Amino acid sequence: MRVLDLTTLPGRRVDSHGSRGFSVAAFGLTADAHLVTVTLAPGGVIARHPAAGRQLLVVLAGAAVVSGGSDGEGQEVAVGPGQAVVWEPHEPHETRTTDGLTALVIEGEVEVGSPGHHVDPGDV
Repeated sequence: MRVLDLTTLPGRRVDSHGSRGFSVAAFGLTADAHLVTVTLAPGGVIARHPAAGRQLLVVLAGAAVVSGGSDGEGQEVAVGPGQAVVWEPHEPHETRTTDGLTALVIEGEVEVGSPGHHVDPGDV
């Protein structure tokens, strides 16, 4: 067994697309997806950009306002710990925070279920 302390991963600052207060730290990779933690400082933003692949953002701590939508002007939704957001490949999206955010992001070929839908047939 290994325990990963995601709070101590060395992250790199990202300021592309006009992002600010944003850092990312990779800690896992599969043939089909990569796993990273993202940190947004208070007032930080991951500026609007298209998702490279299906992207799952799981809020671990803090809160954010997220948006998506194929028209680039999607509805804004507030999310907090225990909630996740899914953006489809090429979908323009943005994440903003007032007080700070720590999240897990999985991006790539990943099947994401919805309430009432079992991804693993063994879960029924």
